[in-house]
Amino acid sequence: MSTATVTDQLPPPDAAPAATRRFDQTWLINFLIRNSMVIVLLLVMAYFSYRSVRFATPENALTILVAAAPFALVALGQTFVILTGGIDLSVGSVIAVSAMTAASIVVRYPNLIWLGLLAGIAVGLLIGLINGLVVSRLGVAPFVATLGTLTAGSGIAYVIGAGAPINGLPEEWGKIANTALFGVQVPVLIMIAGFIISYLVLRKTSFGLRVYAVGGNRTAADVAGVKSGQILTSVYVLSGALAGLSGVILSSRVISGPPNLGSGYELAAIAAVVIGGASLLGGRGSVWGTLLGLLLIQTLNNGLDLLIVPAYWQKVISGMLIVAAVAVDVWATRRRRS
Repeated sequence: MSTATVTDQLPPPDAAPAATRRFDQTWLINFLIRNSMVIVLLLVMAYFSYRSVRFATPENALTILVAAAPFALVALGQTFVILTGGIDLSVGSVIAVSAMTAASIVVRYPNLIWLGLLAGIAVGLLIGLINGLVVSRLGVAPFVATLGTLTAGSGIAYVIGAGAPINGLPEEWGKIANTALFGVQVPVLIMIAGFIISYLVLRKTSFGLRVYAVGGNRTAADVAGVKSGQILTSVYVLSGALAGLSGVILSSRVISGPPNLGSGYELAAIAAVVIGGASLLGGRGSVWGTLLGLLLIQTLNNGLDLLIVPAYWQKVISGMLIVAAVAVDVWATRRRRS
């Protein structure tokens, strides 16, 4: 073989380095897209740490977690619902009804704290069951079904208290949300357990696989033998039960039963799930993403409070964050498909 032939077969001197550079750039871009919420969260934390000496302290971190705990339970329930392609707008009213029910029982029977706790969760579970049956059996759109429950539940909460908050609860009721174990308050431990269990259920069980299947393509799931009606009912039951537990925790925190408790939680929970990368069309999302969305919202609220930013500007910033997160998610999805 001649020298000229060998030379002709060799690649150009810069071909390999150029290919390596393209590979590195593609890998870096994909890495930034996959971890965009983590990066945003770290940047937000760095900014508030720079602006306020009170932000980057263990005490403030615990404050963020305590504030996030009831909200996290609602967001976890909303995650399961959104993964099936649905939405649960009733959780705010479920919190109020559960809190009012629990408070009314505890006021009447102050020695039966456990009964009030169970009653609050049971009420949430019952409302979730109603939502699930209306959606799965009657075929009513989730938005319409849960919007109706939201409106009715708001009225029921006021009916239970005769239009006024329920006060005079025993001090023992406050111990549910204000007791600490190993230096961490019980609601935070419940939140951590909720995230771990939810992750295992979605990633390690057949039920989790069916939830993703129903959200991804319900017709195909039915053909594959998945009982989509049961899955839909179960996720709304789960969402209602978690909202009921959240109502109990919030009622215990303030040691009363305000009929407007939980107002706005439904939109905040949806925002946390969507910011975390879940698709409102169903079939895509994760518990990890919900955790990131939750921490981002709570960190933002906490930091803005420390900087004494007016509440109306906080809503503007939160709204812009939601739109930006959805825009980034849509762009990333299109990029992966192209």
